[in-house]
Amino acid sequence: MAALAGFSNIGKVPELRRRIIFTLIVVAIYRVGVFITTPGVDRVVMHQVVKGQGGLLGLFNLFSGGALANLSIFALGIMPYVSASIIMQLMGLVSKQVEELKKEGEAGRRKLEQWTRYGAVALSCFQSFGVAMMLEGMNNADMGGGRNGDVVTSPGWAFRILTIVTLTTGASLLMWLGEQATERGIGNGTSMIIFASIVSGIPGGIVSYWQGTGGDIQPLSIAILLGVLLISIAIVVFFERAQRQIPIQYSRRQVGRRVYGGQTAHLPLKVNMASMIPPIFASSLLMFPATLANMNIPGMQVFSSLLNRGDWLFHVLFRR
Repeated sequence: MAALAGFSNIGKVPELRRRIIFTLIVVAIYRVGVFITTPGVDRVVMHQVVKGQGGLLGLFNLFSGGALANLSIFALGIMPYVSASIIMQLMGLVSKQVEELKKEGEAGRRKLEQWTRYGAVALSCFQSFGVAMMLEGMNNADMGGGRNGDVVTSPGWAFRILTIVTLTTGASLLMWLGEQATERGIGNGTSMIIFASIVSGIPGGIVSYWQGTGGDIQPLSIAILLGVLLISIAIVVFFERAQRQIPIQYSRRQVGRRVYGGQTAHLPLKVNMASMIPPIFASSLLMFPATLANMNIPGMQVFSSLLNRGDWLFHVLFRR
């Protein structure tokens, strides 16, 4: 009851109300951009190709909230920024300069954030070029595009440059929106964008289930589905909030005639420190072989064909 009372008071706090409204505006801008198709791409054919292939394309389309199927300006999603952030964190373990910047406080943090933005733009350029090459390759019948029409209406360097500029700009705009939602919204704007991407597929899933059953929905099936959903959410929240109390024993010290110390405290250590970052980063890494294969790099085509979602190699690399 206390939690419900807290929710009822949300609209009574002006600052919280403004932050919620700002976050909803950011999510709305993102969802509108998902339906703005990149110039030079047949949206209908692209949607049929992604729907027919599944695999990594389906996984990437899930994290982008359907932006890949629409080949929108937000097709890359927030993934380049997330990948750049993780790479920058890993650089702190091998680069002395990055490690020193982490110790400089606010000034060092701002410098690292600037480097992360540059890295995100560089990754966006690289991935958008791979997407452009992939789209041109989908015009072949073997990729599924030729059977329904050409995905790219006018292939060539003009289309590739336009795709790089469009997708990189879209990824940069998403990066900026995520930062604004973190500072002026309810916080953690990047996670909010990823959450909005995944949740956006729920209405489509309900419609697909309705069509698959012919409108004959069994109440028992719905009850079981809702039960599994609630249990899954409860387990996730349990592990997300779980902490291990690390005991800390302070040694005794003498100051003048008094003896201090000998006290015991606890350091709270979260069980799931990394949260959802490893799966997101793993999914981005698994897309790199497909990107390199579109650039006709030797050996990448064979390796990319082995990384089908559901195969043993995909699961092994994804979980490692």
